[in-house]
Formats: sequence, structure tokens, C-alpha cells
Amino acid sequence: MSILPEKKVFSIEDIEALPDGERMELIDGEAYDMAPPSRFHQEIVAELLAAIIAHIKVENGGCKAYPSPFAVRLFNDDRNYVEPDISVICDKSKLTDKGCNGAPDWIIEVMSPGTWLHDMYRKLDLYRNAGVREYWIISPKEGTVIVHAFPDSREYTFDDDIPVSIWPEFSICISRLLR
Repeated sequence: MSILPEKKVFSIEDIEALPDGERMELIDGEAYDMAPPSRFHQEIVAELLAAIIAHIKVENGGCKAYPSPFAVRLFNDDRNYVEPDISVICDKSKLTDKGCNGAPDWIIEVMSPGTWLHDMYRKLDLYRNAGVREYWIISPKEGTVIVHAFPDSREYTFDDDIPVSIWPEFSICISRLLR
């Protein structure tokens, strides 16, 4: 009979002890390295963030939008810590100097070749269980966006006007943003 080595459970303390420039996310105490994103990934994030912030300012909204790295402790526990590409938080009581304690209203993740499984499955379940209202998974390679406006899901292309369920008056066409 062989005994398997005990699996290390990571915590926020481990995240905070990382050397400058190193980043990890935690899901149920399991650590996941974060590779640097591509230029196109960052371009998508920058354009989306600008459009979201402009909408918030025009609508005089009470929400805030933050790009990664922005600390999100979904359950305000020590075992779950993520840094979504974009986090939109409308309940300012969740905001601290260190980030967000609780579920953002809207999370956007832009997939990289090494993260698609993580974004499509692990994070989908995590965000749904945490109470995130809307989760976009963007695939630059495929030119698609899967929108989970829980409990509904729908797939769009970059050429579509994609409705934002948390703000019914707002939609985004990614191909227009990237011109």
C-alpha cells in the first residue's frame, strides 16, 4: 500500500508572500500560476475597460471597473483569490484598499492558450457559486464571447452587439472597439 503525499493547501498568506512580479490565483486552496498575457489580450482588456468606464461615467453609475491585477476574494475567505481581467463592482461596501471582498457584479476573462480550461470550467463554477451576476469568457483566437448571465448562457462573435445584462441599456461590439 502506498501513501500519497499530502497535497499543499495554499492561502492568501501565500499569495501575499510572493516575490514582486509573480502572480497566482487560488481556487479552493489550490494555486494556479498566471502567465503574462499577450499584447492582443491586453488590447482587448484595455478597450473593453475604457468602454465600460465611459458607460459608467455617462450613466453617473455607482459601479467601479478595475483591470487585473485586482484582488478579488470571492467568498471573503482564505482559500479563494482571483484576479479577473476586468471586475465590475456595484456594491462599494465590497471594496477595500486591497481589492474586493465578495462577488463582483460582472467579471470578464480573456482566454489565453494555457487558461481556457481554467476559465471555461473552474472559474465558471466558482463565479456562479460566489454569486457573480454576469461572466464573459472571451476567446481572441476564435473571435467569440460566451456570456453567462446566470442562469442563462449565450455565445456571440466579436461582430455582434453583445448586451450587458447588468445594464440593459448597454451593449458592446468588440470588433468596433478594436478598430
